[in-house]
Order: sequence, then C-alpha cells, then structure tokens
Amino acid sequence: MNKTVAFIGSGAMASAILRGTCRTQDSSRFLITDIVPGKAEELAKELGCRVAASNEAAIAEADIVVLCVKPQYARPVLEEIAPSLRDTQKVLCSVLAGTSIETIRTYLGAPDHPIVRIMPNTPAHVGKGQMLITAVEQVSEEAKADVLAILAPCGTSVWIPESLFDQGTALSGSSPAFVYLFIEAMADAGVESGFPRAQALELAARAVYGAAAMVLETGEHPSALKDKVCSPSGTTIAGVTALDEHGFRFSVISAIRAACARSKAMGEGK
Repeated sequence: MNKTVAFIGSGAMASAILRGTCRTQDSSRFLITDIVPGKAEELAKELGCRVAASNEAAIAEADIVVLCVKPQYARPVLEEIAPSLRDTQKVLCSVLAGTSIETIRTYLGAPDHPIVRIMPNTPAHVGKGQMLITAVEQVSEEAKADVLAILAPCGTSVWIPESLFDQGTALSGSSPAFVYLFIEAMADAGVESGFPRAQALELAARAVYGAAAMVLETGEHPSALKDKVCSPSGTTIAGVTALDEHGFRFSVISAIRAACARSKAMGEGK
C-alpha cells in the first residue's frame, strides 16, 4: 500500500494506530494535523511522519483521510473539511466513538461519500490491537484493502455491522482499561503477599496474556478452561469462589453495559 494518509487529530487512538502502523510502513506517507499547538509536531518527530499546515492541506495531498478528533468536535471539524472532501472520492475513515456514518454524512453534506468507520483499541500501539471496521457500499474493494493494509501492523481487523458498533466500542475499545485494572489489582495482591512490585506486575500481566492466548488458540470455552484449573478443594476454586462472592462477573458485565450506554449517548450528543 503506497497511498498517502492524512490523520486529522493526534490523540490517543490516532497515536495508537500510527505507532502500530509506522513500525513496518513508510512513515513519511502519513500526514498529521492537530488543533493543539506542537502536538502533531511531537508525534511526527517521534515516528518520522509529516505535519501538514492545515486540515485542508493534509486532505489535498492525501488519498485516504482518517478523522481522529473527539466526538464533541465532530460537527465543526467535518463542516470545516467538507469543502475539501465533498467533490472527491477520497475515503474518509472515522474513529469517532458513538458517531454514526449517517451523522458524519449529514455534517459533510455529502450523502454518498465513501466512509469507513473504525474502532481501534490502544494495544494497536504494540501490534496487538483489535480494529472493528464497517463501511458503506460506496467504498470500493480496493479502498477496503488499502484501509486493511494501513491497519494490518496494528493487530487484527474484524468487520462488523454498524448496528453493533456501540456494543463493540465497549467490548473491544474500552475493555483494555478494565483488564488493566484487573492486572493492577492482581499485582497489588502480589505485593501484599511479598513480591517486589515489578515482579508482581510481570507475573500478573503474563498470566492474563497467557490465559487470553489459551482462549484464542485452543478454541475452548473459557468456562471449560477454568474448570481444568479448578481442582477439588484447591487454591483456584477458592479464588474463583471469592470472586463470585464479591460480584466479579456482574461487575464486568455492568462495566460493558455502562460503556455501551455511554457510546450511544455520545452519538445522541449527550
């Protein structure tokens, strides 16, 4: 893929994608803009990307545009860049949480513009991300392949219908933060029991990493894998019982529900 790509915004998600993709691709093909003075320059210097003088200048040079601003800025930014995009067939990739393709097209004033919606997560930074993608019918197969090529170094890409994007934002986009809390709590327990902090953190993180790999690589249901570790009257079943007593599963389900509800609310401008 030798297309030029413009990133409008250089926040957490843009940084995660760029850090992932620039590990294996020509970083000079990526243009960055940001409303915060110096923010785009700092990221570009780190990764070897280029900084555009304005959003309009970035779009003029780009083949693909990736919109990575905060959802509350969606309307003013889209209305600003609309004249640069409206009469082109340049694919617009949106990383705006809770913002539907229909809403994006309304703000652009371009009901048939080719748009791809993406929800990445921050593990893209190290090539272990999960990128949820959907696209309108005006996006060609070639353009889809170009988008996948951009995202490939970031991790795994999964096509889902837009109707599941709020749920996917919670289950995939937000959930790494929940896992970090779990790892932190495990590490704290390790420190309490006598381990040095760094070693406790490594042991906890590797346990989570390995458990996730078991689910993905064996294809077995998590409950079956859990049962294999829980010997009668053993240490693991004692821990599992304690988690259940304190509402661990319900807390996780509630966290996903809350994140999903917030994504929907953001899409409604709340």
